[in-house]
Amino acid sequence: MSTQRVFVARLAGCVVFDPSGDRLGKVRDVVVVYRKSDPPRVIGLVCEIPGRRQVFVSINRVTSISQGQVITTGLINVRRFQQRAGEIRVIAELIGRRFNFADGSGTGTVEDVAIERSRSGVWDVSQLFLRKPKTSASPFAKGATTFASWNEVREQHAPGHAQSAEHLVQSMSEMRPADLANSLLDLPEARMLRVAEELPDERLADALEEMPEDEQVHILEQLGDERAADILDAMEPDDAADLLAQLPEGRLQQLLELMEPDEAEDVRALLQYGPDTAGGLMTTEPIIMSADATVAEALALIRRHELHPALAAAVFVTLPPYETPTGRLLGVVHFQKMLRYPPHERLGSIIDEASEPVLASASAAEVARILASYDLVSLPVVDDSHRLVGAISVDDMLDYLLPDDWRSQDSEAQPGARS
Repeated sequence: MSTQRVFVARLAGCVVFDPSGDRLGKVRDVVVVYRKSDPPRVIGLVCEIPGRRQVFVSINRVTSISQGQVITTGLINVRRFQQRAGEIRVIAELIGRRFNFADGSGTGTVEDVAIERSRSGVWDVSQLFLRKPKTSASPFAKGATTFASWNEVREQHAPGHAQSAEHLVQSMSEMRPADLANSLLDLPEARMLRVAEELPDERLADALEEMPEDEQVHILEQLGDERAADILDAMEPDDAADLLAQLPEGRLQQLLELMEPDEAEDVRALLQYGPDTAGGLMTTEPIIMSADATVAEALALIRRHELHPALAAAVFVTLPPYETPTGRLLGVVHFQKMLRYPPHERLGSIIDEASEPVLASASAAEVARILASYDLVSLPVVDDSHRLVGAISVDDMLDYLLPDDWRSQDSEAQPGARS
């Protein structure tokens, strides 16, 4: 058997198949253990299987790594991966660390790690791809890169030296919010907080929206007040309100004062409603247009990539003003109906008059009944004056109906140790 070399950063995201060609999941990381003098030994892969659960796949179960795919024996223990003492995750922990060159030529930061299978079938770390510090003051300059074997470098252990999370953040840049949230929660505590600090505000906000509330609070408490307020600004108002409601009153008011006034106003409006009411479940940012707007204008609005699909499924037509709380609600125009009319058609002429709103004081049970009875994906919420104050989407309702720990629940796991 010939030797084989694979770079871990390129391995991340590769599809894992069983011998029959059935897809099992995706590679998320590589697990190694340090040895006294020899390079670290690869012991397995962290793979994400359906249900967004990360499991451990022993390297002994891997029969082939080639052309962006991994073939296994098909025998996978579906118990959730838990990192053990002495184990190092290459992407989550090793990439971004700083090493000294053994010849005294300086330092370098790990940008990628090559693992290599020997003729005997054992996988070890063979090389590190490192970037040296830049020598120019130009903001566009980058340090030179080089390869080094494990024996040619010495890991830094300077007190207080923080491991860079830059490369891990880059590897997470294309993840969907739910996957990003799970990947963060699977990191060691200190590493998770370090990565959270370096994530852009919008990405961290997306991830927090997909986490259990206790994890949201824990991460927010580790951030400075200014950064925490920026994250809350980037969150959907209903999610920000739910998160703030878990904080002590003093901290809640402090963060509201630091938020952008418009965002804080929306959140304050939501906090006045009970958590089991339509007002407490709604978002204050549905798509709102006038009756004179055309189908073409409405379709252009719902094409925006940042819109949640459930909210993009309908346009709410009101009298001015067109920001919540709006003028009187005239009705709803659903996306599917817009497709049946010419672009110049006015929204006011195709309103769905059968779609009735709910009062902000309506119970969550009533909202769920209406959504289910009429097969709706969103529902307008009005005040006593019939002004639109928000909308409830079906995903908001599901979040409410599912148990608090639904994101972390595993399906039945196979008993036994790692295999």
